[in-house]
Amino acid sequence: MKNIMLVCVAGMSTSLLVTKMKRAAQEQNIEADIYAIAENEVDKVLANKKVDVLLLGPQVRYLKGTFEAKYKHLNLPIDSIQMTDYGMMNGENVLKQALKLIG
Repeated sequence: MKNIMLVCVAGMSTSLLVTKMKRAAQEQNIEADIYAIAENEVDKVLANKKVDVLLLGPQVRYLKGTFEAKYKHLNLPIDSIQMTDYGMMNGENVLKQALKLIG
């Protein structure tokens, strides 16, 4: 089971992308818990749940360095979602990005 966290401003703008990522995972028989949260919820979720990768929506990509420093001890891959994939709501590409980061 892969745990994929998407972070955006309010946790809502990525809901369609989450739906498309879940569909892509299902089509590829990949067990994944994919969800979106608001940037101010990251600490709480990471304190209570194992996360395999954290992807930032384009609107919060400026937080990448901050999150990398803050969560370095977790060895958690953190990256920004490509603007084109986000804009096109390309769940398959974002899923591929997440899986590549997980390794």
